[in-house]
Amino acid sequence: MTNNKRIRSPREIERLFAVLRIAIAIVIALLFAFLMILLISEDPADSIYSFICGPFTTKRRMGEIISKFIPLLFTGCGVCFIFSANQTNMAVEGGFTVGALGATIAAVYFHLGNPVIHITVALLMGGIFGMIACLIPAFMYVKFDSKPIVSSLMVNYICMYIAIGLINHSMRDNSAGFNASAKFDESAILPNIWSGTTVHFGLILGVLLVIFSYYYLYRSQHGYEIRTVGNNMEFARYSGMPIHKILINSQLIGGFIAGLGGAVEILGMYNRFQYASNTGLGFDGIMVGIMAAYNPKFVPLAAVFYAYVKEGAAILARSSDIPVELVSIIQAIIIMMVVAERFLYKQKHNMMVKAAEQRLALQEPDAGRSEKHG
Repeated sequence: MTNNKRIRSPREIERLFAVLRIAIAIVIALLFAFLMILLISEDPADSIYSFICGPFTTKRRMGEIISKFIPLLFTGCGVCFIFSANQTNMAVEGGFTVGALGATIAAVYFHLGNPVIHITVALLMGGIFGMIACLIPAFMYVKFDSKPIVSSLMVNYICMYIAIGLINHSMRDNSAGFNASAKFDESAILPNIWSGTTVHFGLILGVLLVIFSYYYLYRSQHGYEIRTVGNNMEFARYSGMPIHKILINSQLIGGFIAGLGGAVEILGMYNRFQYASNTGLGFDGIMVGIMAAYNPKFVPLAAVFYAYVKEGAAILARSSDIPVELVSIIQAIIIMMVVAERFLYKQKHNMMVKAAEQRLALQEPDAGRSEKHG
């Protein structure tokens, strides 16, 4: 009797356990969050309700989820390009900040009048600024073999202080009453697309970016080269791939996307640059990229989940005695469990062995029949 049950390939098993690890990590993190609420809150039932259902209770709160979701599409996709090449470049955070700075320069000093042209120029400037930020650690790695994680973290501080320094001095609007740039030209501001909320045109740009990112990484030769270098640099080198060029290109694209995200955020949510430090949205993008397994196709799912948790925690902090840092705890637990390579390793190994045995058992009868006919 023929067994029609399909045997999973090693690649399918790898993908299955990658999803399982992330799903289990999220469940454990949320359970830990609920446990903290039970231990700390004076009214745990109401606090848990606020955390889970609060983001959907009003139109404004649902809009807040989407507004928090938009920048994560950009930083998450930027991280997919950077980390797919196996480069721990954390300068996505700094790239996002200087991307906002680049867009601010265009929005304040370029009086172009036409909204399409003005917004396009501002977004491109933001992308170029972000590209330069991520290029620095990549160049130092390729040229001087420096550790990307160290150099990129330092670049984040450089980006932050350059942006804040310019806003506090040469670009400051003294009439604002706080440290901020002059107001943007109306033609540079992204239009709102959902009245009564802060949801802006950046949502459409973010969706288009996710589609582009997926097809570039998984349906183009250049994307295949990036992923090959990330999976096995030595194999890529012996195959004749230009390793350094591919590494630089992946960081340039990721940095451009991060800077574009900063430009979209500042032009969609504000009418002047008023950040006093790095936003943290670049690091949030790393979290989103990890949950998406560095595949842009899953970035929207990871981003909407993370935005929902952030909004739920913010509502919880306003309506109860639970601090908003609950999100940071959830984030830390998920990252620790996802990057733990031995988590579920035994179960994955057993499934691969079983699949190999089943495949071998199917091949042996075929071999016997071949020998008999021979």
